[in-house]
Amino acid sequence: MARGPETVATASARRPWTTIIVWLIALVGAGVLSSMLLGDALTSEITFTNYPDSIKALELAEEVRGAQEDVEFVVIRSDGRTVEDPTYVAYVEELQSALAGSPAVVSVGSYLTEDGPVSDSGIAALMPVVLAGDEGDEFFANAETIAEVVGSVDSPDGFETHIAGQATMNNDFNHIAEQDLRTGETIGIGVALVVLVFVFGSVVAGLVPIILAVVAIGVAMGLAALLGQATDLSFFITNMITMIGLAVGIDYSLFIVSRYREERRNGFAKLEAIGRSAATATRAVVFSGLTVVLALIGMLILPNTLFRSLGLGAILVVVAAVVASLTLLPAILSLMGDRIESLRVRRRGSVETESRFWDRVTRLVMARPVVSLLLSAGLLLLAASSFQSINTGLAGVSTLPSETDSAKAFAILTDEFAGGLTSPVEIAIEGPEAMITAAAVESAIAADGGFGPSQIDPASDETVAILSVQLLGDVSSVESMDTVRRLRSEIIPAVADSGVFVGGQTAITVDFIAQTDDYTPIVFAVVLGLSFLLLMLAFRSVVIPPKAIIMNLLSVGAAYGLIVVFFQAGVGPEWVKDLSSGLGFSQVEVIENWLPLMLFSVLFGLSMDYHVFLLSRIKERFDQTGDNTESVAYGLRKTGALITGAAVIMVAVFAGFAAGSLVSFQQMGFGLAVAVLFDATIVRTVLVPASMKLLGRWNWYFPRWLEWVPNISVEGHLDETPPVTTDPEPVVA
Repeated sequence: MARGPETVATASARRPWTTIIVWLIALVGAGVLSSMLLGDALTSEITFTNYPDSIKALELAEEVRGAQEDVEFVVIRSDGRTVEDPTYVAYVEELQSALAGSPAVVSVGSYLTEDGPVSDSGIAALMPVVLAGDEGDEFFANAETIAEVVGSVDSPDGFETHIAGQATMNNDFNHIAEQDLRTGETIGIGVALVVLVFVFGSVVAGLVPIILAVVAIGVAMGLAALLGQATDLSFFITNMITMIGLAVGIDYSLFIVSRYREERRNGFAKLEAIGRSAATATRAVVFSGLTVVLALIGMLILPNTLFRSLGLGAILVVVAAVVASLTLLPAILSLMGDRIESLRVRRRGSVETESRFWDRVTRLVMARPVVSLLLSAGLLLLAASSFQSINTGLAGVSTLPSETDSAKAFAILTDEFAGGLTSPVEIAIEGPEAMITAAAVESAIAADGGFGPSQIDPASDETVAILSVQLLGDVSSVESMDTVRRLRSEIIPAVADSGVFVGGQTAITVDFIAQTDDYTPIVFAVVLGLSFLLLMLAFRSVVIPPKAIIMNLLSVGAAYGLIVVFFQAGVGPEWVKDLSSGLGFSQVEVIENWLPLMLFSVLFGLSMDYHVFLLSRIKERFDQTGDNTESVAYGLRKTGALITGAAVIMVAVFAGFAAGSLVSFQQMGFGLAVAVLFDATIVRTVLVPASMKLLGRWNWYFPRWLEWVPNISVEGHLDETPPVTTDPEPVVA
């Protein structure tokens, strides 16, 4: 029996202290790496690894200007005093003096020194502040410093002062992301512990999966810190690692611990029970984890740091959770033995044993398989139908909570200046008549009327010219993105044939969206193809893989549709909007562009968890009896309560992140929670048994011409002879 996972698990169980010490060393080392290196590796910016127009424009701008200084704006507005009022003048003088004396500032301007704009109303002024330091921790820390300096200067009554700029917005996003991370962890771990104690009937048994998840998260963070020294990582990676780590780490150990307890109840000795658990549940975990990793590989295909960071973070923590399930968990079980039953909350049994409820549900569904299949699939398709109304984009400053400094500053900029003043469109013109072309483009933009002020950079020459153009609103809004698309497709082609590249933050967003759209079919093909192959190898069937893929696509599509209904303004009915507001969700004009592809990759992997665990138990029984109907009922009886508990934990973890303040996390957590809920209820309870009843023995069809394929079945080889245990520890009753 001791093959593959069984060999590793048994070896770890025989040397538990050695295994645990190795993991402790790895965890401490990962903690040191995270604290020292991870901060430097994280950024809120999206870096392309290919060469879109926005990047060409950026490089040409740097060629003209040299290394561009990063500017933040101190935004001042009074409730009626103009900039000529002595109180206003004195306040600006004090602010400018305080900022100029800070080592975090290279230079600071204002209208007093004729290098800071004043609004037409005369009640608002901007102070451009050039930050010291390069991109990275020092740069963002300096943005924090200028906020502290501004806060240290007493503001006169009736004045409000805020800071706008990319660095400040980055800091606001990071701070809120950290708060959302803590919220998600608290809710997820709290609910998980309650569910685990209920499932196992023991406090100690409930704590073991949480310990394993925390270890997997810690190790993955350390590995991310190391990889971050070679490439930039999105700040989303820490949230991704924590969220996915809690979900899969707890779920994997839940299935393994429950199988171990079942084998102990069947009379097997401790080490034998660990080995048998490895031959069944742990093998399923390995295949499940491999499926998740293969699905996530699709995100690494896209040539930008956001998708690669999200995919990399999830892959690291899934791999860590699988390795911990193979080694650390058997060592813990070996040391604890039946003491894992300590602090029981029920005297007898547990919900992980066979359930008559699931038996009745399964037989009811299989008695009317066609009706069950049509109703459940129709419900999921109905939920998915709203996806056709989706508008995608990226979260901008307007999606931040209204109490953040960036959001308050943006409101003033929108009212008193051009909202896109801090992130203008940068048009780079290259060619022998660059200045002439730049002037023609500027005239065409002025005639259009859809832009704010524009200016040709004084450093421009006849070979390369840079034209900066302000947008009128949030640079991440649908209107701003449509304006940039129109600029590229209509305005510029009317006056220039070639050599004109549109850059700036909005252009980067447009290029990101276009890139995602281009690569989506490739990612789908890779993920679906690899998943098909893995499931075919795992279950020796050519029917199970396409059926599982279709079911997973139904649950993912339903999640897509509900995200649009709950989050995209103007789509759902009024009662849904009221429900969304009651849940604390933000209605915005766009759904995060990266979300559908990320959800597909993550959910396709996670949804396979339940299929692998359920189908492995059904296949195990079918191989013993040859009775398809009874095997399906048996599999759901054995796994029903466990999968329900696992789903509740996953939903709680994802809902915890949906409870945060960032709309991007709200959308992500909601989508993941809804899809897992659909998958663990409608798909597992109705679609799986109904389809397996209709197909009968065809579920396990494997053509002879594929017999050459290696047999790496998900089920281990077990000796079913009842044992005579000599284990000194008592067998669990």
